[in-house]
Amino acid sequence: MLSYTYLLINFFTIIICFIFSFHHKLKFNRHFGAFLKASFIVALVFIIWDAWFTKIGVWWFNDRYLVGLRILDLPIEEILFFFCIPFSCVFTYFCLNKFFKLDWKPLPEKIFVMAAIILSVIGAVYFREKIYTSMTLATTAFTLFMLYFVLKSRWIGKASFIYLMLMPGFLMVNGILTGTGLESPIVNYNPAEFLGIRILTIPIEDTAYGYEMILWNIYFFQKFKKPDPATEPVIAEA
Repeated sequence: MLSYTYLLINFFTIIICFIFSFHHKLKFNRHFGAFLKASFIVALVFIIWDAWFTKIGVWWFNDRYLVGLRILDLPIEEILFFFCIPFSCVFTYFCLNKFFKLDWKPLPEKIFVMAAIILSVIGAVYFREKIYTSMTLATTAFTLFMLYFVLKSRWIGKASFIYLMLMPGFLMVNGILTGTGLESPIVNYNPAEFLGIRILTIPIEDTAYGYEMILWNIYFFQKFKKPDPATEPVIAEA
């Protein structure tokens, strides 16, 4: 049973959101195709990153909690992680965005994005000898710069607030993966390659790693999703 632990974490992360996707007031199932396109693009990048870090020993996986099937030397559960976690997060973003007005005013959002970019760049340079810390902060800065200043996305503040709201769930899932409640972690980290600051058992770098992954999923999801009929103009018949 232990060998199904990571697989079950993925399952329980997605199952409730998946069921509610068919609710008549949400109809998120209409957007499954858009989500799959978006998540595949983002997952491809993160899987390559993941495989590289696994190869050079930045992190590794405990076979005790895995079914044993691997792709690119990554457990199949880890591959599924890049679809299951974004599904739950994008679904939550979709629901909250549908029913609540969470948009930020332009100036506070711009200040937030610029401050986050500057702090991320400073951190990436200062901690350049720790590859997980440095690369995560550098790519977070790149993500925010591209989305806000190049791609003109004006939902960064809203998405950041929703990500903060999702933090309890994030702490629960990543907490189990990093050893909370288990005899040993499912995912182990090389102490030389990250700051060593943890939230419970979770390296603080994981919060930035998840943040940029979700931002890119939201961007591509919105790019591919069908228009919501409720927001389309009604054309009166002659």
